Amino acid sequence: MRPFRSILVYRGLDIITNKVTAEERAQCSHHMISFVDPLVSSYTVVDFRNKALALISFMNKLPVIVGGTNYYIESLLWRVLMDEGVRAELEKLGGAELHRRLTEVDPEMASMLHPHDTRKIARSLQVHADTGVPHSHWLEEQRGQEGGDVLGGPLRYPDPCIFWLHADMEAIDERLDRRVDQMLLTGLIDELRDFHLRFNQQKIQDQSQDYQHGIFQSIGFKEFHEYLTCPDETTQEVRETLRNQGVTMRPSESVSLSLSSGPGDNVPAVYGLDVTDVSQWEETVLSPALLILDSLTKGERPTVEPMRVEGAGKRNKRSRHTCELCDKVIIGDLEWTAHLKSKKHHYHVRKRRKCEPEPEPASHQPQGTTPPPTSTTDGPTLGNSTTLAPGSAEACGEPESPGTSSTEKEAPVL
Repeated sequence: MRPFRSILVYRGLDIITNKVTAEERAQCSHHMISFVDPLVSSYTVVDFRNKALALISFMNKLPVIVGGTNYYIESLLWRVLMDEGVRAELEKLGGAELHRRLTEVDPEMASMLHPHDTRKIARSLQVHADTGVPHSHWLEEQRGQEGGDVLGGPLRYPDPCIFWLHADMEAIDERLDRRVDQMLLTGLIDELRDFHLRFNQQKIQDQSQDYQHGIFQSIGFKEFHEYLTCPDETTQEVRETLRNQGVTMRPSESVSLSLSSGPGDNVPAVYGLDVTDVSQWEETVLSPALLILDSLTKGERPTVEPMRVEGAGKRNKRSRHTCELCDKVIIGDLEWTAHLKSKKHHYHVRKRRKCEPEPEPASHQPQGTTPPPTSTTDGPTLGNSTTLAPGSAEACGEPESPGTSSTEKEAPVL
């Protein structure tokens, strides 16, 4: 099985979204894939939850929910009180204005949402507009229900079991590189070009494309925007350069474990399975998972203890971080840690260091004197609290030109 991502509900872009192949589908039934028109931009987590719950009830079998989009999976595991969807009119205001309005009526909720997460911000504003009560207060009430906890309302099902497949970041990066190479071999560029001509080109001409909604927000599609939209007179050499830039711009993927530090009334048991070495899949993943599942179905205690996430009880899952080098706002401590280890961040670190002027040769110090202290940086974080736009003059240590301003780009929030 391949991890479910919310983008898989849309038809199209099968290669770049890494959809389950026909051969894999033949081995077992898969659901919630390729059933939404690619031009639909209003499909929400509420729509997903309602359809998935109906399927689970209809099948009357033990469902295996394979995931990468935590927000969607959590909608199945926990009960949610509010069902208001996102209104298109609110989203037209843009992330900055929406976030400003939410800060005024519900600062607690605003501090937990990325400024560019327009759908969640609009939803919180809609809750306040419909009820007169801040969304954060509704969530607090939801947690106060019988069986509720810090994660939200009570569990929807009594005995869920979660397997968390984790791996070293180096192994993940290597697999992502190999996956991109395989995608290119299986026709990624042709798929992108065809989809662009059928669904995306007119949106760009109408200036209605923002790559923030529906299938157009797929990781990888927007990275090829410059290549797909280059003029007809563009030379082959430039086209190849733009194509290669799209390939190398792929973000690092990481899925954080957003559950509490251990089993409780509202926290399912989470069992960690190390997939760093896939050649040992049978020994380190499949066999342990089957033994744990067999014990749980018999009402027995598994011999393997559930995971405890180090420091999870202390950290603020929705804490806000700003990386001025990559020009990103990142919500969540684990997401921040993963970002600092990512190839993209290290690329900007190297770029910054190349832009910095060479240090002057140390002057001769008279005997018996102590040279002045020099500042050091601990790890590849580099920078200060200022958010810099990629490629801006200030990013290379030069003053910003008049009339320019730094902007924040959306960071993936898990």
